[in-house]
Amino acid sequence: VQLQASGGGLVQAGGSLRLSCAASGRTFSNYVMGWFRQAPGKEREGVAAISWYGVNTYYEDSVKGRFTISRDNAKNTVYLQMNSLKPEDTAVYYCAARTRELGNRPLARYDYWGQGTQVTVSS
Repeated sequence: VQLQASGGGLVQAGGSLRLSCAASGRTFSNYVMGWFRQAPGKEREGVAAISWYGVNTYYEDSVKGRFTISRDNAKNTVYLQMNSLKPEDTAVYYCAARTRELGNRPLARYDYWGQGTQVTVSS
């Protein structure tokens, strides 16, 4: 599966952005989808994940209550709605896919990765 992320940009603290990730090549609903981010000088970290049909979601503590992951299998797209953004959310954001169910390690071992989209939050 090929993944293409978009929607990044520059926003002031407290603002919102919605990232999109379009998939192509395989049956989209076969994949658990995740969003990850990497800030300068830091390791990549998982942000959120969503199950095959969107029934179950998972969020890292740092984004709970502010970010929402969703998917539209008819459009082969997963979204990350980011509200109440903070300067520490500044990073390159990546979408990723895996075939294994969401399970108890929802942000581990993803097989397919898209290119990143830059999110910059100014204070």
